[in-house]
Amino acid sequence: MKYIFLIPAFALLLISATCNRNGAVTDDCVDSSKIDKAAACIEIYQPVCGCDGKTYSNSCYAENYGGVAYWEEGACEDRE
Repeated sequence: MKYIFLIPAFALLLISATCNRNGAVTDDCVDSSKIDKAAACIEIYQPVCGCDGKTYSNSCYAENYGGVAYWEEGACEDRE
């Protein structure tokens, strides 16, 4: 009986996660107060896909040059 409630909850979780991955930029994706163009980022290519759908060279660039609040490992093109 308790599994009846888990199935719709799990389905809702999957749907909401999918909606954000399809290029929809949420309000909390970019925080302009995080942008610091004077930051010294290491020139190591470890691409990350920002929540804004842009690929950044690494997480330092995503946060300091894009103001991105969260990202996933790998280039955005690899996610499609």
